[in-house]
Amino acid sequence: MRARMLTVGMVVLAFAAYADDGHHGNNNNNNNNNQNNGTSDFQSGVVGSTPGAAIGGIGSGGAPWVVNQGQVQLSPDGQLQVQVQGLLIGPGGPANFVGTTGPVTMVAATVVCGGTGGTAVVVPESSVMPAQLSGSGNAQINQSVSLPASCIAPVVLVRIFNLSQPPGSQLGPFIAASGIAPNMGQNQNGNQNGNGHGDGDRE
Repeated sequence: MRARMLTVGMVVLAFAAYADDGHHGNNNNNNNNNQNNGTSDFQSGVVGSTPGAAIGGIGSGGAPWVVNQGQVQLSPDGQLQVQVQGLLIGPGGPANFVGTTGPVTMVAATVVCGGTGGTAVVVPESSVMPAQLSGSGNAQINQSVSLPASCIAPVVLVRIFNLSQPPGSQLGPFIAASGIAPNMGQNQNGNQNGNGHGDGDRE
């Protein structure tokens, strides 16, 4: 596994540059009127979290996490899709959990508008759509969110979801976030070439 860990600060800076480049590139594409009108989907890769970080007032998990590959897509009408593969506890975590998902079996997604110091978009807990996290660290989340009129510098968080907790406290810390890491594109291209479609094992 060639996953990479970055501090959340570096992740958000790198991600902001990536998102900005993609925006200008889309504006130069005269074949896509929706993008030129500012209504294109927000897309990003996914990177693992590091302990002690906070985004939108939501803290990260107590162990470092890594991601083999991931993709986030958020449409202007609030349709959110998150796919991760190889989301696992990384080096520096509890020795018996490194390379596994540990006790985490479900994840959910939260959108934050305004970057690291922004505000999380509230989704009623009854409307949260958690996804199973396989033993290999694979999950696909599909969530609808009610976006504000303007969501500047969005960040998507992958959070622990614990069904055993009472309603109102089932969403836990985040263990991954939208962003980019060095060689991310190479890793994803390698995986796609290896299996022909890039979906990987979704146990």
